[in-house]
Amino acid sequence: MKIYNSLTRRKEEFVPLEAGKVKMYACGITVSGDAHIGHAFQAIVYDVFRKFLEKQGYEVTYARNYTDVDDKIIAKSHETGIPADVYAAQMIRKIDAVMAKAHIDEPTVWLKATENIDTIIDFIAALIEKGHAYAGGNGDVYFDVDSYPAYGQLSGRDKSEMLDGVRVENDECKRSPYDFALWKAAKPGEISWDSPWGKGRPGWHIECSAMNRAAFGDRIDIHGGGRDLIFPHHENEIAQTEALTGKRFANYWVHNGLIKVNGQKMSKSVGNVLLLEDVLAKYSDEALKFALLSANYRGDINITDALFAEAEGHLVRFYKIIARVEEAFPTPQGDFPEIDAKFDAAMSDDFNTALALSDLFGYFKDVSALLAKGDPVSRKMTDQIRKTYGLLGIFRKDAKAYLAQYCKEEEVPEAVKAIAEARYAARREKNWAKSDELREELKKLGYAVKDSKEGYSLSKL
Repeated sequence: MKIYNSLTRRKEEFVPLEAGKVKMYACGITVSGDAHIGHAFQAIVYDVFRKFLEKQGYEVTYARNYTDVDDKIIAKSHETGIPADVYAAQMIRKIDAVMAKAHIDEPTVWLKATENIDTIIDFIAALIEKGHAYAGGNGDVYFDVDSYPAYGQLSGRDKSEMLDGVRVENDECKRSPYDFALWKAAKPGEISWDSPWGKGRPGWHIECSAMNRAAFGDRIDIHGGGRDLIFPHHENEIAQTEALTGKRFANYWVHNGLIKVNGQKMSKSVGNVLLLEDVLAKYSDEALKFALLSANYRGDINITDALFAEAEGHLVRFYKIIARVEEAFPTPQGDFPEIDAKFDAAMSDDFNTALALSDLFGYFKDVSALLAKGDPVSRKMTDQIRKTYGLLGIFRKDAKAYLAQYCKEEEVPEAVKAIAEARYAARREKNWAKSDELREELKKLGYAVKDSKEGYSLSKL
């Protein structure tokens, strides 16, 4: 199988450090707020990677972390009056609950920064001893970027670009503006721990390096995270770890894309953050996964008003066919290995879930044709689809129960149909302005329209 390696910028044949075993780490959530759709996307992606590697016969140890102490958490502590450690613990419980509701499985190992303070301090002390870090004289400790000549290898940045988007603090205490904090001196009222440099707390970047080494040793096979973490977070992880060990840290760096909402980057400042809990209140966890995995994991996902409704619509149609097949043939009829083989071929090419899911439309067309003939092979195919695609978190539910909950077949009002027809006529006449105007009118009425070669379809928002 091949994996796209962000470090080398190409697909590479996957060869584990130890035959038959995989060590995989993915950066998790900073628990300063509720889990949003971006957190879910990342968690789903690496859960799927882990499961497919296991399907290929590997023994996978998959670790994720919670960042449970940082500037944002401390700010929330001051805002709410709840001690930072208590606030973080509350948020972890809340996030765990919503992830469980989304049926996203737990990793093999959970890691938390506050449970690894001694490990982090030892890591920093070792970097100082090797000449790669220094105390700034104000209780802070910094990594000396100039001491690690390979800095920039992951992001491809040179020094002239390295300060872009990076907050510069305490410049007078640094040897270079490029240096970054490994340990931060405590400010009044902040959570802190004793260290050789005084009371303080770890910097963000050092947490993952230290916890990785504690869990796995000097080297791992796969390190994952969102593309926004490439610089500075993952760049700094590489520098810290490799400066200490003298070994290549991770053989494969894997990054998922980011979330956009109606074409805009999702952010609190824009006010378009889509909480996972809110999505699950309207749609099934399977629709969530179908929607997010229908695109290449490395690309950005644009969450439109219709995305999850369309995904649910596809699943409803598929489950209707499954329900009819299982009613016609109550007894399983055996395997259909061609489906599994094609799935494995797609997933072996850099976890191509988009290709694997696109195959479903052809499969269900064939199933419908076989069912119409009374052919029990239709049951073979649906059983295999359930078995194979369960790895992606779909087709795990009882068909009738799923349809009872999520099949919303309300009659479209005649007024809505008239607007949709007028829009379709405008498109045929290439009157794009009128078409867009009528699309917005439909949206205000609570309907999304999707165009296809055959015409268009309407779905409730």
